[in-house]
Amino acid sequence: MNVSTKIWLASTAVSVLTMLSPAYAQTAEDAAGEPTKGGEILVTASRIQRSGFDAPTPTTVIGGDDLLLGNRPSIAQVLNDAPQFRATSTPATTVGGTNSGLSTADLRGLGAVRTLTLLNGHRFQGSSDLNTIPQNLVKRVDVVTGGASAAWGSGAVAGVVNIILDDDMTGVRGGIQTGISSRGDAARYGADIAWGTRFADGRGHFMISGDYLHERGILDRKSRPNLEAGVFQRADGQLELVRDPNFTLFNRGGSILSATGVPYGLIFNPDGSVGPLPLGSATVGQYTVGGGGQNIYDYVAVSAPYKRGNVFARVDYELTDNLKIWANGSFNRTTSNYGMFPETPAAVIRPDNAFLTQTARDQLAAAGITTPFLLGRMLDDVGSDRMLKLRASRRLLEGAIGLEGSFGKGWTYNAYYDHGEVRLNQRLDNQRITARFNNAVDAVLVNGVATCRINADASTANDDPACVPINLLGNGNISNEAAAYAFGGAQLIATLKLDAAGASVQGQPFSTWAGAVDLAFGTDVRWEKQVTNYVDPLSLSKSLATLNSSATNGQFSVKEAFVEVNVPLLDLPDAAKLEVNGAARYSDYSTSGGIWSWKTGGTLRLVNDLLLRAVYSRDIRSPSITEYYLSRSTNIGNLQDPFRGAPQTNVVVYGGGNPNLTPEISHTLALGGSYSPHVVPGLRLSVDYYSIKIDNVITTITAQDALNQCFAADPGDPTCGGVITRTANGTIESITNAYRNLAEYRTRGLDIEASYRMALGSGSLTFRALANHVFDLKINGTDVSGIVGGETAFSTPKWRMTGTVAYENEKFGGNVRLRYVDGGIYSRQLGPNGQPILNNHIDSRLYTDLGVQFKTGSFTLFGNVNNLFDLNPPLTPFITPHYDVIGRYFSGGIKLNF
Repeated sequence: MNVSTKIWLASTAVSVLTMLSPAYAQTAEDAAGEPTKGGEILVTASRIQRSGFDAPTPTTVIGGDDLLLGNRPSIAQVLNDAPQFRATSTPATTVGGTNSGLSTADLRGLGAVRTLTLLNGHRFQGSSDLNTIPQNLVKRVDVVTGGASAAWGSGAVAGVVNIILDDDMTGVRGGIQTGISSRGDAARYGADIAWGTRFADGRGHFMISGDYLHERGILDRKSRPNLEAGVFQRADGQLELVRDPNFTLFNRGGSILSATGVPYGLIFNPDGSVGPLPLGSATVGQYTVGGGGQNIYDYVAVSAPYKRGNVFARVDYELTDNLKIWANGSFNRTTSNYGMFPETPAAVIRPDNAFLTQTARDQLAAAGITTPFLLGRMLDDVGSDRMLKLRASRRLLEGAIGLEGSFGKGWTYNAYYDHGEVRLNQRLDNQRITARFNNAVDAVLVNGVATCRINADASTANDDPACVPINLLGNGNISNEAAAYAFGGAQLIATLKLDAAGASVQGQPFSTWAGAVDLAFGTDVRWEKQVTNYVDPLSLSKSLATLNSSATNGQFSVKEAFVEVNVPLLDLPDAAKLEVNGAARYSDYSTSGGIWSWKTGGTLRLVNDLLLRAVYSRDIRSPSITEYYLSRSTNIGNLQDPFRGAPQTNVVVYGGGNPNLTPEISHTLALGGSYSPHVVPGLRLSVDYYSIKIDNVITTITAQDALNQCFAADPGDPTCGGVITRTANGTIESITNAYRNLAEYRTRGLDIEASYRMALGSGSLTFRALANHVFDLKINGTDVSGIVGGETAFSTPKWRMTGTVAYENEKFGGNVRLRYVDGGIYSRQLGPNGQPILNNHIDSRLYTDLGVQFKTGSFTLFGNVNNLFDLNPPLTPFITPHYDVIGRYFSGGIKLNF
């Protein structure tokens, strides 16, 4: 028996024996270790609970009215308003991928996988998409803004988000809501209802909730200013950020190219005749500003539409005065169904093509085009959505059961088991079936009838009687029969499973000269598994041109034991109180073996008003199943090819898993404190400095970086040892870019919080401000802080701040919120002679949100306006995770509570 197994078995035995010990009655004060003062909330910054401003690890509490600000449609989008978070995965930032509509929490902008999200203090499968959270039951959210792996386990590198439900909810609460932008789109419709009651003379409690939300999204990119932009290389070599950059390679009717892909400046008109490509204000090589060319990003939605439905139920029962059993279950289904973007093939057109009119032949001959040529085409005339169509469904079924109890004097314990399954079913339709498409495009006339060349000669061995010719010469000429033959869809059905269990004990075993020692210890176990249930036949044969679904099957398990202790060393009443805190966790992974995480720190309270704290931790993140076992992922990137003088082109980028990955290791230092002057009741201030260094980072570098590194290593090998696949004319067809342990991330910054609450008339006036300042965020030594263009990985503003002023009484409530997002530079991209982008500066934005509530009995009428002054986003070609792209947005509804 190895050491890790012995540790895990010993910890499990101790936890179970402790839970089976006789329980004795105790007061609420004993159970908590110390009474809450002034109604303070005990937060879960560690296994040893303290109030938010007293926590040994920096913690931000989002609760009560904060959850309602802006009437956000999901908990993830509530969190994204806090300065410490980056809106990495939202309906407005996942518009061009198969994860469309997902919402996750991403602290520090280090990636959602480095933020551990919990529900009532335990892991749950729904953390992969926070649309699954029953929003009408959320009591508060504790955000631990520092490394917390020793207390909570793998993944807490950037911090922990612990969503706390209102487990004691009674009565009925519910409501209906709607919203729409000032441009008449982005409509939202939703309803929710919850009911809770006690039974068995108050020993039992049951609650159930349901909600439904339909976000119609924004599909018209031209409806928003500045969202059709890009970097353009001028004739003098200077780079410039411009509006409406387009490819001369692509046109709706087809752009005529040489056999090597050089555009002739000619296109096919809808009637099949040849005409000049309308050029824009400036044209260099394959790019023109404005004009009649096209850009694939012009078709990408501003915000993805989706629908979601949730049902959640919980029951608990006090078996004795000191033992409660609970169970909960949840169901969620989230769906997306919309057109994403068109395919962009370069098809070979031969001189005898059946659809070349005599007029077109004469025009081509006059232009000196007599040999087969390439036709660059945006296929935006295929299928009902005229482009690639995503149909995705995520269904979650999850259940958990647990025990909570107490024994002795002040000792408590809890244990839980959670099982969750996500059933993923996604399709991407209207894709070219490569061989069929090529056969259908290559059509000739036989007795005046367009016929696929492979069927033109009866003696041909490889004929296909089902082949239907395709007319690409001019937009809108692809028949329904041809589309049915040459286009198909990729489908993937997969099941993701999580089984998690844990047990812990908390108490005060003895006291020192300065007070009681707090102790928490326990064990966690976890199994994760992904099973592919179905992959379509076309994908299995790699027949599709853009995305072939692939199976991802794999699993891993982990056994863990942890201990945390808080020891008071000094207690001088009203003068000074010193406590030291430490924690350690041993994790044994079935894939990579054993690893330690730990933290140490302390707090010093001076004259009751000032709390100083320091924490240093070693945190870990184990590879996910996707990072381990992903068979193949497919993306499309717009790249510059240094092997060919940096022309820009769309490239298929294939990703994949790596079973040899090892865990990431992070070290975090947090120094700071909070100030609550007794001479100003209700005022609280906190400032915390953080420094995070992550080694052995699991990542895929950007495709452009991979391409540049290949060129730097060996300019004479355009295939980079097989990583890059090229067509016969030398253009890049695809790049393979798998997960690797290869990076180092470093970030330093400040978290600042201030709040003040005072009585005013018949109500209360509240002020709260949160701010985050990033000194630097270095990815492999390159600082990306202050880079705010959405195309730079991990880009982040130097400053983000949120300030709220709210007033509330029994009849009325109102709030004004200001959200500040710092400006910076768009990109560090350099031109061929090392010149930066000319207009590289992006201005800061200060958004204003308003909210109002009118209360009558059990009913509340509410309304909100977000981005009151309709501030435009900065120039961006695709997405921006930092700035509002929706514009002025109105929402409102009715809530009931009785």
